[in-house]
Amino acid sequence: MLDPVTLAVIQAGLQQVCDEMDLSFSRAAFSPVIAEADDRSDGIYDAVDGSLIAQGSRGLPVFVGTMQFSTRHIIERIASGLTKPPEEGDIYIVNDPYLGGTHLMDVRFAMPFYRQGEIFCWLSNTGHWPDTGGAVPGGFSASAISAEQEGLRLPPVKLFKKGVLQDELWQVICSNIRVSEQRIGDVKAQAAALLVGAERLTTILDRYGDGTVRAAIAEMRRRAARQMEANLRLIPEGLWTARAHIDSDGVVNEPLTIALAVTRQDGRLTFDFAGTSAPCMGPMNSVRATTFSAVYLAMRHIFPDVPMSAGAFEPFEIVNIEGTFLDAQYPRPVSGCAAEVSQRIAEAVFAALVAALPDRVTAAPAGTSGNFGLGGHDPERGRDYVMYQISGGGYGGNADHDGLSNGCSTIGISKAPPVEIMEQTYPVLYRRYALHEGSGGAGEHRGGFGLDYEIELLRGSARASFVMDHGLTGPQGALGGADGAVNRVEIITPEGTIVPEHLSKAQDIPLNPGDRVRVRTPGGGGYGDPARRDPASVAEDVRLGRYSATDARRLFPGLHR
Repeated sequence: MLDPVTLAVIQAGLQQVCDEMDLSFSRAAFSPVIAEADDRSDGIYDAVDGSLIAQGSRGLPVFVGTMQFSTRHIIERIASGLTKPPEEGDIYIVNDPYLGGTHLMDVRFAMPFYRQGEIFCWLSNTGHWPDTGGAVPGGFSASAISAEQEGLRLPPVKLFKKGVLQDELWQVICSNIRVSEQRIGDVKAQAAALLVGAERLTTILDRYGDGTVRAAIAEMRRRAARQMEANLRLIPEGLWTARAHIDSDGVVNEPLTIALAVTRQDGRLTFDFAGTSAPCMGPMNSVRATTFSAVYLAMRHIFPDVPMSAGAFEPFEIVNIEGTFLDAQYPRPVSGCAAEVSQRIAEAVFAALVAALPDRVTAAPAGTSGNFGLGGHDPERGRDYVMYQISGGGYGGNADHDGLSNGCSTIGISKAPPVEIMEQTYPVLYRRYALHEGSGGAGEHRGGFGLDYEIELLRGSARASFVMDHGLTGPQGALGGADGAVNRVEIITPEGTIVPEHLSKAQDIPLNPGDRVRVRTPGGGGYGDPARRDPASVAEDVRLGRYSATDARRLFPGLHR
């Protein structure tokens, strides 16, 4: 029988393997979105069905489900003969959204890990490539109506065979993406991270033995399931409902609705999406893997103590996504699924469960990753570039305190790359980088504030594209709290200021030197009745310029007590 100390050491060891893969990937990558923003994740997956064994604590939570699904698809395609079987040293590349993915820019590598000639498990990672081709630099085509307009789509194929990069396949990939000469650094970093994982995992297996580690993995899964089931008993039995809305799909300027009914019964939680909008024409569809992962990560936010394991998801059932925009089928465009739709799914989960678990669930966070792609030519350096800007926003207030300001997105730990790095790498100047004052929703505990930044193009010409959300309605307040402020995007030129028709979605906007883009991201929703807010806290916010005195008197009637 496996003793508790050995189990704990092996569990921590597997987590450390994934953490080291994450750090290796970021430190060796060339692209700021990986090297600085940490838009990546690494994990260990079961050899039989691809289920999650461990994932890095520094990786994006949204990939917790998607890499599990994509690894499973690879295993199934190998078994069916659609994909060539592996040999030791092979690494598969895949970014097909419909095979357990997200959007095309999230490129996944998967490597079988062998022990004594047999696959013990799979090591897999995902990295956000700045460009994978398509209609616009960066891949965030707000007006795309098919997957082909979003970029190069790769089924699982061997990019490395027995450790050797396949040059012919690599040349095909390079011929279909922008600034391809810069991708080789990211590719080598991504592959090297898997090799680091293999080396560290070998050390653990050599020390404890394959049988002991297998037993520990099985026990970790059982315990994660039991721990999640115990947490679910904190939720009263019953039905909890909520709705969340996408501004538009980028093509048809009408909102999309996510309808959610959560039922807690017999130790399980059922997430029913009946009544959700049908598949949309533009890129705000979600694929099944991302939809499931969004539910998983929302529950991880609520119960962060449950270890990362496939067992943590066993008490969940997700139903009635078929025929909705949360279960996109080829060739529906999906560039907004991972960074935008997934966050609105999480928002619906929070809104449904906040009344059931008021001490654990927050008001809605900003709910957008602020995807801003800029592509052009830098005449001073004589080269093309693709810049991808991710940005933070306000978190929702909660039972204990105000929401965090300028926090990372709900789906991950990705942070905005440092301004200094961006200005050194691209021909831009940040004219402003500050909090979006006043954007936090009023409440007993107000929402956090979003980000207010302004970028000027210094030289050359460029094209800007945006796939964001919450430009029409702000993040939801909870238990009487007010909604957070909306997302605001402006393009400032000598001819005037342009606001996109779809508010925070647009593509191919031409920029010339001196033109500027200003983005003000949403604040989080407020929690609780604003009249109950401590007047001293309101006075402190006014003193720091977070709200004007006039707005404070209007938003927080408790000042008159």
